[in-house]
Amino acid sequence: MEFDLMVGPLTWSAAGELAANVERAGFSGMLFTETSQTPWMSIATAAQAAPSLTFTTGIAVAFPRSPMVSAALAWELAENTGGRFRLGLGSQVKAHVERRYGVAYEPVGPRMKDYLLAVRACLRAFGGEKLAYDGEHYKLTLLPRDWAPRRHAFGDIGVDVSAVGPWMTRMAGEVADGIHVHPLHSVHYLEQRLLPSVAEGAARAGRDPSAVDLIVPVFAAPGDTPEERAPLVARARRQVGFYGSTKNYAFQFDDLGFEGLSAKLNDALKQGDMATMADLVTDEVLDHFAVVCPWEELAPRLLERYRGRAARVVMYLAEDSLRTDPASLPKWGRVAEAVRAG
Repeated sequence: MEFDLMVGPLTWSAAGELAANVERAGFSGMLFTETSQTPWMSIATAAQAAPSLTFTTGIAVAFPRSPMVSAALAWELAENTGGRFRLGLGSQVKAHVERRYGVAYEPVGPRMKDYLLAVRACLRAFGGEKLAYDGEHYKLTLLPRDWAPRRHAFGDIGVDVSAVGPWMTRMAGEVADGIHVHPLHSVHYLEQRLLPSVAEGAARAGRDPSAVDLIVPVFAAPGDTPEERAPLVARARRQVGFYGSTKNYAFQFDDLGFEGLSAKLNDALKQGDMATMADLVTDEVLDHFAVVCPWEELAPRLLERYRGRAARVVMYLAEDSLRTDPASLPKWGRVAEAVRAG
């Protein structure tokens, strides 16, 4: 199981410095989000600074870009990292796609499947196949020689997709190389909802479900005292509350016996009452969605929860930890070493 760092918006110099540091510490890779900044240039800079790390977009917003553009970016990054790049794609949410990016969103599931298959067609064309993709939403049939990127030996690029609900997880099991699991997840969700749905989709395509890698962000809040853990625990509560306020994710709480919690979180969010949102995420709730423990227990806890389930675990809060306490880097490194060896 690989051990990665989740990274938000950074300057290029900061991305390079952070990459070099986490590579020395023993991390496997870095996952770059796309929120207020695109991930591509930061990945390029980080890859120059840390030539052994694997880089992932988690996720790149799909619909505002042509599948050809996403494929071309992935192809270029794969060449220049020696194959140490995975393209993670996601739909984002309707309001952002339609009102911030100004492009079509619906029907989100079929459009996302069509997009992923179109990207794959482009990648095959970059490797020498004729481009002839005729999907419901994307039709790509022109790639003159002068416009095709140069060929290289690293064209077998993993194309992953974010998925939460049953339609999308079945689709991912059918056609994706991996799934970016939502940070708001419990072991119950993985075992009772996500993995059976992936297996169903894989069976539909005649695939082995184990061929679909799970890339799993984790709210890990380690520390040897309650005081040391407190900042990361507070951040974890905020994130669980924020994600959990989304009505589409209410089942995550309902399945665990916390019926009505999502609605309460949503009400508090509408009122801007962050304190109440944090209070609603009790220790009992948090225990299902985060790993809170002393440093020496973190690697065993991660292995217990995710070994045999995840291909990569991604530390959602570690960037915060490293920013506020640079001296924590060797501790994260020891956890990385133990998880990778486990």
